[in-house]
Amino acid sequence: MRIKILFLLTAVMAMLLAGCASKGYVDEKIAAMQAEVDADMNKATAQSNMNADEIKKLQAATAEISDKADQALNEAKGFENYQVIWEGSINFDFDSFEITQVAKDRLEGLGQKMIDYPRSVLEIAGHTDRRGSSKYNMELAMKRSEAVKKYMVDTFAVALYRMFTVAHGETKPVAMPDEKDAASKNRRVVLKLWGEL
Repeated sequence: MRIKILFLLTAVMAMLLAGCASKGYVDEKIAAMQAEVDADMNKATAQSNMNADEIKKLQAATAEISDKADQALNEAKGFENYQVIWEGSINFDFDSFEITQVAKDRLEGLGQKMIDYPRSVLEIAGHTDRRGSSKYNMELAMKRSEAVKKYMVDTFAVALYRMFTVAHGETKPVAMPDEKDAASKNRRVVLKLWGEL
């Protein structure tokens, strides 16, 4: 009988010890999972705060753009009556966007015209010959347009908002490849001054 009781007590103790070990293991797993959940929650909260800040910045930028667009529309009233009042072009050396002296002389008349017509706007379109990749030619054409724009600002103090640049690269040749000096004719910037007569 004593052996039975001793055996029963031993079995109960073993069960209690096994239960304690399992409970400790479960508690550890729960604590680890809780830590992961807390970390994820903190990360999500931080991301949410960042998103809220970004949304505020975007809303502010949108409001600013809207104001500028309204201002531009008000400034643009009357431009529907504009027409080309001066047109010309200047040429560039091979693989260059430096403005030559001949080109500067040509731009002199344009600069005076822009001073005489203070509400005029200038369209500046860059072009290249066919040599080189399309991507390179487009970049070179834009550099040519921007060089003219900078020259007009530096030399005649023309406001930037009065000039618009565009690049066509090799896509709009003025001379076909079989023509004499076709490449040099295509290395150009075409200028159109728009205004009211």
